[in-house]
Amino acid sequence: MHVLIDLDGTLTDSKPGIVACLRHALEQLEVGIDDDFDLEPYIGPPLRDVFTSLCGDIDSEQAIRIYRERFSTTGLYENSVYDGIEACLEKLSARAESLYVATSKPTIYSERIISHFGLDQYFKMIYGSHLDGRLGNKAELLSHLLQRENISASDTVMIGDRKFDITGARSNSIRSIGVLWGYGSEQELRDAGADDLCRHPDQLYRCLFG
Repeated sequence: MHVLIDLDGTLTDSKPGIVACLRHALEQLEVGIDDDFDLEPYIGPPLRDVFTSLCGDIDSEQAIRIYRERFSTTGLYENSVYDGIEACLEKLSARAESLYVATSKPTIYSERIISHFGLDQYFKMIYGSHLDGRLGNKAELLSHLLQRENISASDTVMIGDRKFDITGARSNSIRSIGVLWGYGSEQELRDAGADDLCRHPDQLYRCLFG
């Protein structure tokens, strides 16, 4: 079995850095937003979609540039690995044929984060988007991964915390497992059509292999 795993909200709790960078960009663009406005639902989608939703007709490319100025130096390290993830990856890597990171976050940042936390030893490859937005759509990213690695969808599973992970997997006929320690709700994952749900990293091995 080939195991594809999302990054934000699945392997790491990246909320502090992402939220801080979103607020930084919005402040620089003078987009009014209340201090208590919940930005957690905006963790997961491609940044262009996020800023289009948050900023309306303001130039999303400018917003992304400002966001990345902070994220590339500070925000990506305002992050932590969820409890139980490393032990989970150790077990999965001993049983699965291969493990991949599959994230909408640009590969250049994803590789730095995975390496920073010492998780790169568990993954064959890290697949993310390009800085220009290509492969930011999860369905396109997973299709690209399957083709590039020459692996079968029927022998693959996608693990993630948001509906984008689930719908992307379904678009490619990949089995999906929604995790409940991230940023998506149980209802969101069920509505998206997750094949299974997992409540804690130490249960993930059993969800995959019984």
